[in-house]
Amino acid sequence: MQLAIFDFDGTLADSFPWFCAELNGFAHRHGFREIDAYETEALRSKSTREIMAALKVPMWKLPAIARDMRAHKAEADIKLFNGVPDALTALKERGVVLAMVSSDNEAGIRRTMGAETAALFSHFYCGASLFGKAAKIRKTLKAANIAPENAVYVGDETRDAEAAKQAGTRFAAVLWGYASREALLASSSDLVLERPEDIGKLFRE
Repeated sequence: MQLAIFDFDGTLADSFPWFCAELNGFAHRHGFREIDAYETEALRSKSTREIMAALKVPMWKLPAIARDMRAHKAEADIKLFNGVPDALTALKERGVVLAMVSSDNEAGIRRTMGAETAALFSHFYCGASLFGKAAKIRKTLKAANIAPENAVYVGDETRDAEAAKQAGTRFAAVLWGYASREALLASSSDLVLERPEDIGKLFRE
């Protein structure tokens, strides 16, 4: 049995444009540094911890910022990337178990995916803290009764790569999300996915 565990924002859902448009509003409300448009690409090339340092976000503010972002995102019209539903269906049809580990809330994820695509997933472990995904990945492995070496975590940020390593799974980096190609290629990725359609090719020899 094989297990594909997915991040949501930037991996399955095209939420980066929304994030860029709303970031300075969150900065104003929570007292961290606002950015100019030209800084966006440079930030994408940094690790998550480097981004926090650049924006001057203290760790103690993260829970409140995350709650605010989830509340505002619930009102946003965010779609899945083109090709994602078909790719997930292809995986499921090959007998791969699908799971979700995300910082977002489960209700919002299900709403964006729609009932048909959400039904492809056997496990949801959502609401992870910024650096709390490794624990959720371990819970998923235990619930699915699948060994780490038979699982892959699919994500778009350097913290996703860190979480996969901590949990003992492989990491598949997607190149269409939040972090830049350079940042992800430097994050010890085991697999690199160039397009959403490539999700359906996971675990093929």
